[in-house]
Amino acid sequence: MADHDVCTILDERLYFATLRSKPRNTTSCHYFCVDDEFIYENFYADFGPLNLAMLYRYCNKVNKKLKSSSLAKKRLIHYTSYDGRKRANSAYLIGCYAIICHRKTVDEVTRPLGSLAPPFLTFRDASCGPPTYPLNLYHCFSAIYKALLHGFLDFSKFSVEEYEHFEKVENGDFNWIVPGKFLAFAGPHDRSRIENGYPLHAPDSYFSYFKAHNVTTVVRLNKRMYEARKFTDAGFEHRDLFFPDGSNPSENILRRFLTIAETADGALAVHCKAGLGRTGTLFGAYLMKHYKFTAAEVIAWIR
Repeated sequence: MADHDVCTILDERLYFATLRSKPRNTTSCHYFCVDDEFIYENFYADFGPLNLAMLYRYCNKVNKKLKSSSLAKKRLIHYTSYDGRKRANSAYLIGCYAIICHRKTVDEVTRPLGSLAPPFLTFRDASCGPPTYPLNLYHCFSAIYKALLHGFLDFSKFSVEEYEHFEKVENGDFNWIVPGKFLAFAGPHDRSRIENGYPLHAPDSYFSYFKAHNVTTVVRLNKRMYEARKFTDAGFEHRDLFFPDGSNPSENILRRFLTIAETADGALAVHCKAGLGRTGTLFGAYLMKHYKFTAAEVIAWIR
């Protein structure tokens, strides 16, 4: 391999390479690829970064290889193709692995990966036009580093089965942005039903999970699709902070949300229509205020 095609992640043990064809294992090197194992499900023209379940599975995969007696004397080389999208996601995985499992700093993983040619593609927002907020690997690594620092990410307590179950639309379509504090979920409807092949959930679909996980407050950011009393009658606080999809919240709404988040007895479950844009924006503002995330780090973590 040419020097510019490979970089060291862990000295004498783990490497990252970009190759044009599948290599053969040797007595000193073991090659593996995950390009077709961990697949990003895009909305539009977005292609990454891969979610926490895939990152968790990747970390376990590499740890198993590093601990394998049959590979103990071999260099492990994670290789990827020159497909820019798969290559960027693979670099994301191995860089995050080094940060999570070996406590490497952001610079310690960004520096060797940044030496590779060609430059890595930046991740983009879930839209069709030109990307408005491109995310590079440094932003993603920084977000993972801060999530570890503040306890948002702890794979020793992470349930990949629960994560993958509840992220599915048919099972509730929700995800913890800050465990025990902020839950993002798709907007409920007046009753549970299938509409145009798409599952819609009534408020009572969430009651048991919310109560079991100390969710005390529900915040709605979109137009009314259900009666708020369905939550309040079940013992939850319910707040409306509507603002149009695709827009910024007003300063008044932003201040009101921060006050609600700062004074709630338990966790907040927040939704807009899809639980993505408006929801993520308000969560991001809280993370910037209280945990000093940058805007790019917020977007990377929520993505």
